[in-house]
Amino acid sequence: MSSKALRLGTRRSRLAMAQSGQVADAVSQVTGRPVELVEITTYGDTSREHLAQIGGTGVFVTALRDALLRGEVDFAVHSLKDLPTAQPEGLTLAAVPEREDPRDVIVARDALKFTDLPRGARIGTGSPRRMAQLNSYARSHGLDIQTVPIRGNVDTRIGYVRDGELDAVVLAAAGLNRIGRIDEVTDFLSVDTVLPAPGQGALAIECAADNADLIAALGALDDPFTRAAVTAERSLLAALEAGCSAPVGALADLLADGQIVKEMRLRGIVGTTDGSRTVQLSTTGPVPETYDQAMALGRELAAEMLAQGAAGLMGERAH
Repeated sequence: MSSKALRLGTRRSRLAMAQSGQVADAVSQVTGRPVELVEITTYGDTSREHLAQIGGTGVFVTALRDALLRGEVDFAVHSLKDLPTAQPEGLTLAAVPEREDPRDVIVARDALKFTDLPRGARIGTGSPRRMAQLNSYARSHGLDIQTVPIRGNVDTRIGYVRDGELDAVVLAAAGLNRIGRIDEVTDFLSVDTVLPAPGQGALAIECAADNADLIAALGALDDPFTRAAVTAERSLLAALEAGCSAPVGALADLLADGQIVKEMRLRGIVGTTDGSRTVQLSTTGPVPETYDQAMALGRELAAEMLAQGAAGLMGERAH
């Protein structure tokens, strides 16, 4: 490979720049080449509409992929949970680095935990998945909360709490970790309370499918366990025919006996945003060793969830 700088396409948000900067450093180390960040504005960054109305989190990805396909950048870094499940022709997922903390977190006034929020507490989130699960948990535990749809970057969202407009907001632990603000979290939500979005906490490094040298170099950053887990989670999402803003939570984790990893467990949930109805199931099997095995794990669980009525809880399904 040449010593010419590699061009990394990234969204302009503080979080995107932070995670792209971390990947750029890692890519420089494995390739011996400098990496320059190329900032790209996406429709999701400029639109003020709610994500569910403009096509879900996939709107953050299209402009980056277009720049890749036009050859304006050599590779791009995405939050994996923003990636639509269909892989476009001409591009490949060259690496999925080791996953950060996949959990959701609460940033609340007066350092309150979720279960200590006052009756009628207003909780901000732009995610139908989070609304569905928070409302479901509240219903089953006698809590009185109101979920409020919000948009904006981390500063904007936490600002709603600081200004007293909201009692709490829900964010992803991974994002706050990457921008050095994890100390503002007042409560980590157990995955038993709120299952994260498929792929949450993981990054995706994408490049042109015909750039064999770059694919080989980026492959050094790939974590096979993370890739297997997120492949299973995204397979579940795809088999449910749900877009990346649908109220679907999924998490694949490894079950170990001491130091020996024995199995992979995949959990999935679909629910109405008011929390009145949910379908939640899990399956456990051998740790997938191939892409096809990971895909099969997700499809099997999706089939069981659909058999229990999951399709009717998602509103409009993606096609």
